Amino acid sequence: MHILNYFAVLTIMVACSQPTKVEAPEPCRSVAGPTQELAAIDTLMWRQPDSAFAMLQEFASSAAADSLDEFNGHYCQLLVSELLYKNDYAQSNRKDLLKAVGYFDSIDDGFLAARAHYINGVGYAEKDSVVEACGEYLKALEIVETCFPHCEEVANRYIFPNHLPLFMVLTYSHLVDLFSSQFIRDPAIICCKKALAFNNIESGSSYAVSNLLNFLGQYYVVSQPDSAEYYYNEALLLLPDSNNLVYRDLISSKAVLAYNMGKGYESSIHNVKRMAAQADDENEKMTRFLIIGGIYYNEGQYDSALIYLTPVFENKKDIRIQKIAARFLHDIHQSQGDTLKSIQYAMFQAENAISEGENNAQVSQLNDMIQSYLQWEQKRADAERQGKVRVQRNRMIMATGILAVLAALMAWLLHRRKMKAEREAHRLEKASMSGRLKKSNQEVRELKDQIKRQEEVNAKPQQAESFTDEPICRLIMERVHEGQFKAQMDCKHYKDAALSKEQVMALRDAADRHFNLFTVRLAKAYPNLTKNDLDYGCLYLLGLSDADISALMQRAYTTVNDRGRKMKAIFGTEEPLSAILQGFAEEFASN
Repeated sequence: MHILNYFAVLTIMVACSQPTKVEAPEPCRSVAGPTQELAAIDTLMWRQPDSAFAMLQEFASSAAADSLDEFNGHYCQLLVSELLYKNDYAQSNRKDLLKAVGYFDSIDDGFLAARAHYINGVGYAEKDSVVEACGEYLKALEIVETCFPHCEEVANRYIFPNHLPLFMVLTYSHLVDLFSSQFIRDPAIICCKKALAFNNIESGSSYAVSNLLNFLGQYYVVSQPDSAEYYYNEALLLLPDSNNLVYRDLISSKAVLAYNMGKGYESSIHNVKRMAAQADDENEKMTRFLIIGGIYYNEGQYDSALIYLTPVFENKKDIRIQKIAARFLHDIHQSQGDTLKSIQYAMFQAENAISEGENNAQVSQLNDMIQSYLQWEQKRADAERQGKVRVQRNRMIMATGILAVLAALMAWLLHRRKMKAEREAHRLEKASMSGRLKKSNQEVRELKDQIKRQEEVNAKPQQAESFTDEPICRLIMERVHEGQFKAQMDCKHYKDAALSKEQVMALRDAADRHFNLFTVRLAKAYPNLTKNDLDYGCLYLLGLSDADISALMQRAYTTVNDRGRKMKAIFGTEEPLSAILQGFAEEFASN
């Protein structure tokens, strides 16, 4: 812990602790809830943990901290633990946190119990107790999955809404770190994908998502390099800037991938050296040095490898990279005949190695834990599906009965109002015929498009002479010509002209083929452009108006107009977007 805040943290711990022993609470008790001050700190913590930490210090010195009830005393300890972690301090209130874990397990507040187990797992991880940490993380997930609707209600009551999915992202991300540190591949991939799935429910930090994609890419570097490259590129597209650790990790990962794919070591080493020069701290710098030294070692350039591996070994802040550096250094000095140094590095590895049996037992235990959780999760999902089937069946039975009653009622009404019903039926028949005609016209149009695409596929034509001669471009221009789209009309009136996802992708592919990776190079030149911006750019490349794009993409005209202004701001010009993008296309095609 930083000495600057030691006494402040100590004050918080003392103020929030319970001075007297309390009886164990009754299981599933309901409580009044947190104080206004603690709830405000909790809310702020999810956005600005440093400011929340300062608020907690101020609260600890106030009179309100001296009169906390049992619930808020434990709740305060939970916040202390979370804020220590979020502000990069060691977890120094373990005894009080363990009491809070037991307390929240015993009352009807599943979300707080899940958070208590999660942060308790963080404490175990800080002590390298990976099995215990894994157990706590999985317990947190189990609590949330068991009573998700109730946990969601509790989460929304204590903090601002929609943070339960983000909590799941955090927990699965910690499991990714844990399994990665033990080199357990498959569980790490499973947890990584689950974290990304929960992020799709409620989007969190783009940096965190990019970091997860970086993890996925690293697991596919050897077995599926194309997949690894895909994940790295997706992660880079999500990052809003390049001045951050995640960006530097991704560039380093791509350098290792390029080296493994046989693209030469010089450019890979150059890129990692660039990232090392931008490192924020010594630990990050040593991580980059380890990659550089490892590549030099693999290339047999031992003198160069020693320059980078020696400082990595001498940096004692991370035993994991020390051990890897020691293995490389042992082999290098052994090959150079320096027996004394070779033995020194071998002794270091022996002193810091977990026995093979102990390591295998730990890995086996971790695998068993995650598999047991996944089996439990599957059984619960199956039971939930069966319950939904039963509910649906009961609803169908009820609906059938209601329909029978309605049928009898309708027969009676028809008998009494035959003439009126016939006129209404005639009107409805005309409306139905009109609807079917519209639907039929739409189906005919879709069938014609499908036949046209199939004929183009069967013919397998060579690349068109120009971008505008591409089949997808001709199709778009035909729709624009036929539609005569108006800016003042609601885009929903032009649903028949909407482009499918496959057609948008075909347009991007045509632009990339004719203008030398147009969208890729444009995204690289202007990282602030989104995927949607690139799609709109391809449409502007055809010289389309905002009204045309509004109809084709089924977006409001004002939305398209605002996006156009944003793109002009990114390009730093007020020229028409069609002219700007055509200029880029000509430049890319010539290089």
